[in-house]
Amino acid sequence: MSKKSRTVFVCQECGFESPKWQGQCICGQWNTMVEEKVIEHKEDDKRHRGNSGNIIKASKLSEIRSGSETRMDTGIGELNRVLGGGLVKGSLTLISGEPGIGKSTIIIQAAAKIAQNYGKVLYVTGEESAEQIKIRADRVCKDSLDNLFLLAETNMENIIHVQNELEPAFLIIDSIQTMYSEELESAPGSVSQVRACGNELMKVGKGKNIPVFIVAHVTKSGDLAGPKIIEHLVDCVLNFTGERDQDLRILRAYKNRFGTTSEIGAFEMTEEGLTEIQNLSKIFLEGMEDGAEGSMATAVYEGTRPLLLEVQALTAPTNIGFARRTALGVDLPRLNMILAVLERKAGLSLINQDVYVNIVGGLKPDGTCIDLAVALSIYSAFKGLKGSIRVIAIGEIGLTGDLRSIQNVEKIVKEAARMGFTKVIMPQKNAARFNDMQGGIRVVGVNSLKEAIQIIEQP
Repeated sequence: MSKKSRTVFVCQECGFESPKWQGQCICGQWNTMVEEKVIEHKEDDKRHRGNSGNIIKASKLSEIRSGSETRMDTGIGELNRVLGGGLVKGSLTLISGEPGIGKSTIIIQAAAKIAQNYGKVLYVTGEESAEQIKIRADRVCKDSLDNLFLLAETNMENIIHVQNELEPAFLIIDSIQTMYSEELESAPGSVSQVRACGNELMKVGKGKNIPVFIVAHVTKSGDLAGPKIIEHLVDCVLNFTGERDQDLRILRAYKNRFGTTSEIGAFEMTEEGLTEIQNLSKIFLEGMEDGAEGSMATAVYEGTRPLLLEVQALTAPTNIGFARRTALGVDLPRLNMILAVLERKAGLSLINQDVYVNIVGGLKPDGTCIDLAVALSIYSAFKGLKGSIRVIAIGEIGLTGDLRSIQNVEKIVKEAARMGFTKVIMPQKNAARFNDMQGGIRVVGVNSLKEAIQIIEQP
């Protein structure tokens, strides 16, 4: 059945609509009214997003206001960095992480700051009582909580009703797996319930132009629990990681329609909540020892800043039939490729050696710029060479043993000099743009893995 339509006359200058044609528009322009047909939809159609009124009509892209000025400052610099500059109004953000990692802590801290600066914030909890949220807020929040409203509810229809009455500037759902719609008979957390509740939250966020934060559970493997449909609905997917026996927490965006996905945020868990870490490189390198075998410093470029890391490697004779290859923070297929290059191009026999590689601090860097440091740390561990805490190695290793150039080398060298390093080993193509001494640090260019090994073997 076709939908009902009606004819209106729209001014091309100001957009004024009139049920009949008129020569002069209310804006004073003549002969600017053109005939258009608009389609009406049913008011009780809950599948419709409903942010354009009762009339279905397309808008000119040139007439739509850009969202660059509609970001909200969360009051947490590292969270703003990962989001791309702050919360975009009307956006849906999904945050996940293991239990106890700090999801609720960072959310309540951001909610308190937003409530102080932008107005009412509605925190909906389906797992904890309002008293439990209050205890956490008193411990970690230093801001006023007058505009922060708590609702212990799992019924989506009731949540929408409270939201319409309160009209908050920010909405938090903790968690999506506990919410249900009374129109469906399935249990909370099922595919149909998560899809229905996700669609309702999208209508609220887009229709009311308010940001929505959604907390989601993770599986035992660390993947986002529930159907993938929720990831497709939202605009941003954040993941909170860290070791429970350590205070470091890393926040990373795996999907972001309004920013980059290569940015990370660093926090430290304290009794007063999560505090931002400004000098992340210092945290990753603070335990590095001078003269340690199998240790090599390297660097990665995450979003808008360089990070210095320590790569540790250990080799041990194999006691069983097959040698083990264990990697923490390094892609295992990439490690196997580096080991093959070491055997064929550097003459290192590792067939009967167990190899263990670890990125200190729990970070899993993307990209291939840490290849050289991984290879040199393995060579150092196997040969018993003592490393230096003043040397850093960066570069991608090819299957032929050559070194490929990497990006953002200038900022990495500048950060290495600031952290007290005296020598940087890098691909020759990158080193060609530097002098031998660059800001108090010596830049050494090499063309192959063999040349890099000769550098570290020199006393």
